[in-house]
Amino acid sequence: MVLTAAIGVSGCLSDPMPPQPSLPPIQQARATLTTETGMPAGEASFTQLDNGIRVVLNVEGLPPGVHAAHIHGTGVCAPPGYQSAGGHWNPEGRQHGRDNPEGQHMGDMPNIIVGQSGTGTLEVTISYAWIGEGDGTLLDDDGAAMMIHAGPDDYLSDPAGNAGPRIACGVIEPAG
Repeated sequence: MVLTAAIGVSGCLSDPMPPQPSLPPIQQARATLTTETGMPAGEASFTQLDNGIRVVLNVEGLPPGVHAAHIHGTGVCAPPGYQSAGGHWNPEGRQHGRDNPEGQHMGDMPNIIVGQSGTGTLEVTISYAWIGEGDGTLLDDDGAAMMIHAGPDDYLSDPAGNAGPRIACGVIEPAG
């Protein structure tokens, strides 16, 4: 009887169950930014880390100076003024401002400095954020957009940091 049990187990091992299909988590996303007139304005890449999302933003063709860079909570970049992108990405319902004593919301990022050549680069990690799919993630049901404003973010004024008009936008989409 022991022999029969061993044969039964052996038979199971020689004919394994096929692996269950699973979707890998989204590890990267990107956005191609344009101005309202359709001119290229740069790219942003988003990479999932263990502790958050690494954002690398490279802009071009923008006016020199300091500009607010935010992630907005709706993945639509339609004129006029890119209002279609909604407010800042804020899955935790916090107030705006990197200097807010209660903590900033997820869409707040440092200002980007654009040089005389019209180019600039910003690299930042958004802690405890996820690209993924589903509630609270960057790529939830209504998506997200990378936004550049005409002026700097004052890091405190609610809801948008007194940053002025939206001058460049890109829908954030899964990459690679």
